[in-house]
Amino acid sequence: MSSRALRRLKGEQRAQAALNALKLTDEDEEEQMKSDETAHKQKNISNIFELIGEADVDVSVSDEETAERLIDRKQEGAPLEKDAVKDEKSNKKKKKKKKKTLAEIGRDDLSVGDDIDAFLETLEKKKGMSYQSADHIATENRPVLNLNPETELKRYFGARAVLGDQRSKQRQRQFHRCTWMTIFKDTWPRFSRPGISMSLVESKDGIQHFTFEHNRDYQQVQFKFFDAVESMDPNNFVVLLQLNPYHIDSLLQLSDVCRIQEDQETARDLIERALYSFECAFHPVFSLTSGTCRLDYRRPENRAFYLVLFKHMTFLEKRGCPRTALEYCKLILSLDPDNDPLCMLLIFDFLCLRCREYTTLIRLYEEWEVHRNLSQLPNFSFSVALSYYHLSQQEDISPVENQQLKQKSNVLLQNALIMFPGALMPLLDLCTVQPDAVVSSHAFFGPSSQIGQPPALSELVSLYVGRCHSLWKEAGLMLWLEENVRKVLKRVDLHDPYLEDCQNKRKQRYQSAPRNIHRHVLMSEIKEATATLPLEVTTQPGMGFDPLPPLDSIVSYIRPERQNMGASNESTLSLFFRSLLPNFNLQRPEDRQEVARAGRELNQEVNRLMVAMRDMLANIQFHEPQWENNHERDEEEWD
Repeated sequence: MSSRALRRLKGEQRAQAALNALKLTDEDEEEQMKSDETAHKQKNISNIFELIGEADVDVSVSDEETAERLIDRKQEGAPLEKDAVKDEKSNKKKKKKKKKTLAEIGRDDLSVGDDIDAFLETLEKKKGMSYQSADHIATENRPVLNLNPETELKRYFGARAVLGDQRSKQRQRQFHRCTWMTIFKDTWPRFSRPGISMSLVESKDGIQHFTFEHNRDYQQVQFKFFDAVESMDPNNFVVLLQLNPYHIDSLLQLSDVCRIQEDQETARDLIERALYSFECAFHPVFSLTSGTCRLDYRRPENRAFYLVLFKHMTFLEKRGCPRTALEYCKLILSLDPDNDPLCMLLIFDFLCLRCREYTTLIRLYEEWEVHRNLSQLPNFSFSVALSYYHLSQQEDISPVENQQLKQKSNVLLQNALIMFPGALMPLLDLCTVQPDAVVSSHAFFGPSSQIGQPPALSELVSLYVGRCHSLWKEAGLMLWLEENVRKVLKRVDLHDPYLEDCQNKRKQRYQSAPRNIHRHVLMSEIKEATATLPLEVTTQPGMGFDPLPPLDSIVSYIRPERQNMGASNESTLSLFFRSLLPNFNLQRPEDRQEVARAGRELNQEVNRLMVAMRDMLANIQFHEPQWENNHERDEEEWD
């Protein structure tokens, strides 16, 4: 028998074996599923696509890969026959040991219409939003977290447009650790562990508390970073990153510098590099999707992880991935839902409205209103009403349900306008809408409503208006808002008792905002809200790598005192020279020799300053203005 016949015979045997593998009985599949679940529990592996709590859905990475391959087939024009889909599924079943996943459910749906869109819709329906109740009890049918922005971009533009020629490069790329939040890039420096690790502090009542730790080498790099911060020279961060390319705080600080210089791509790349460094240091038990892992913000080692996630979420929202940004918002909130150190509830509603997850926002509001009083926040009061309005505009609901949702939205919007009357005029101003004369001249919505607001309330209202005003720029929304504003004015003229109740609440509450709200405003960089910050916040030296640190920080190691540090009671002249020359350092020891040496250094610095001033004055040139030859000009008009 020839070699060609042998190969053909082996191919037929493999095909027959694959067909036999597909013909599993229901009992065998159930036993296999049970054995796989038992093995999965014994391994205790942290997987981003694991379900949060108990659920009846299992989504694996193979489903995403299958979807991408089917998308490519559709774009290339290849027929999506049943056999082609079955071939894809059979290959995945061999690798996953015939585990029944959503890919097979999607295959069953495709067998009806052979449509790739139906498969993607089925896959997407199984993925939803995850919630976390106050009691930290896992609810039923909790979906997965999708922290990869490319998945959302592929939905909008297609896999081929997003990936481009990355697939050919990935085959030649060296092996790197598989991560879920970001992917190692070939342009990054070679990765070596910077000295960060994670340890389990305690496990109590099903909640696991973790913390990041710095080894001795990383602490020395951290001390050099503090020296670079005091120098006020961004080039020192570049030099430090050349020696330590995965130092977290240096990446954060340099990212802020690039963002200020409008280099958004480099700023985002530095944040992704910091995120990759953190993910490589995760504890084996630490899970991003379990909802039971906690990180104490009071520890400085943990704060950087919060800040990296927040900045990465901000870049994703600006990049046009609000759904993925919402997943990161949920992740940050799950790390410390009780304290919420970055006050993620102030941006949760905005991201839900951006990605049209209206039921998600309503469900969180209903579950947390009892113990968190979310109605006290202006963003939730207006956004929940807006969510009910958008749900009432859907076409696939009955007229009765439409009327109920519309009535609910009207009641909530009127209550929000009565509770926060100072938000209407700034909102209309940013939406470039001229208010009616009756509204602008009324005392309830007039300037007195904004001036009489407590400082904390002004901060919250300015933050909501500055962030969410773009969501109101629709003709239908403005008509709906105008209708309810007129109803509110009628209730004001009739002296509705609810108005007095809201007025008393505004006087008693909102006297001073918590520190986490100030921290959120500083990190959001919304000018309308930043202008309302109190003086005790704006006068403090702000550092991008640690904005408004907690007053009860838990410090694990202390920076040693520098030998060449200047005296704490420096003179005005010394502070003046330090502002001009950051490297200038004047010591005031009691030893006469040290005093003489310090005096010589001062004279040298003064001479350098004088030389620089002489050069500046020597190069100043004055040009006389050139007058036009106008003979008719009155010569005495300038007398």
